[in-house]
Amino acid sequence: MTDKKILKAHGGGGTAMSDLIESHLLSVLKDPRLLKTDDAAVWKEKIVEGDKLAMTTDAYVVAPIFFPGGDIGKLAISGTVNDLAVKGARPIALSLALILEEGFSTDSLDKIMNSISETANEAKVSVVTGDTKVVERGAGNGCYIVTAGIGIVPKDRETDIELIRPGDAIIINSFIGDHGTAVMAARNGFELGEEIVSDAAPLSELIEIFFEFSPDTRFIRDATRGGISNLLCEVAAKTSFGIELVEDSIPIRSGTRAALSMLGLDPLGVANEGVIVAFLPAEKKEAVLNAMRRHRYGSAAQCIGTVTEKNKGRVILKTSIGGERILVRPYGEELPRIC
Repeated sequence: MTDKKILKAHGGGGTAMSDLIESHLLSVLKDPRLLKTDDAAVWKEKIVEGDKLAMTTDAYVVAPIFFPGGDIGKLAISGTVNDLAVKGARPIALSLALILEEGFSTDSLDKIMNSISETANEAKVSVVTGDTKVVERGAGNGCYIVTAGIGIVPKDRETDIELIRPGDAIIINSFIGDHGTAVMAARNGFELGEEIVSDAAPLSELIEIFFEFSPDTRFIRDATRGGISNLLCEVAAKTSFGIELVEDSIPIRSGTRAALSMLGLDPLGVANEGVIVAFLPAEKKEAVLNAMRRHRYGSAAQCIGTVTEKNKGRVILKTSIGGERILVRPYGEELPRIC
């Protein structure tokens, strides 16, 4: 295909659309079910009796679409995989819908598709069906992505917020605030150095560690919009237990802290795309932490707090200066269009 920009014709269902799909999508994503370009992908494999099916969907409108450490393609695959994995599912297949703006560069599309392929390969998951639409110039941000994913939950796994109990340890796998800070910097043209990049990553392999070393892990959630503050406040409210959080135990890079401080933003409320928070029996935490720290996405893993019967429905942060602060769920997003 010789076109260097997306045209309205590329969404019209004719030869231009076929050329776009074959040259820029199917040449990168090569699952046999996708190559059929049928209206749906069909599974011949049987699900083991007792196993459960998990399904998720998400939409990605991040601005800008390229940022330090990633792009909208890496973000879309990572986010969808992680939403399945935190429910104990082993991701097996994704759908991918692209909404492209007229005039969008096909070179940029190629970069996004390569990120999608690389991230899906890392997560050992296939894109098996998809769709492409083109909107008129000015009606989009170059590229939006909508995904769906399915996974298999082994019959011996169950995680649910209702399983959390007082005394449970609260585990985090990595540094907080990096994704939101990286996107904010790219959006506003700030130079923050090479250390601060998006943490977007598929965490399905890391999450398997919980079920190997703590089969009775209670609940896992990825700390995306609203950060760990929003996540923990939601858990406290829904369980009616208290949460005691230790500020000094929460991993955060000094550069990220400094950048967010200049903007008046609390790192605890900033979005992440490679951070999970897990609740598990306290006696299992050391085995889990030791295993996580041997994984590339868990090297900074820490126990950051405990579930308590005190302060029911509240999250109490024990600050680094010896005081206490009540965390409150944010009303909205401090950094919009972060994913």
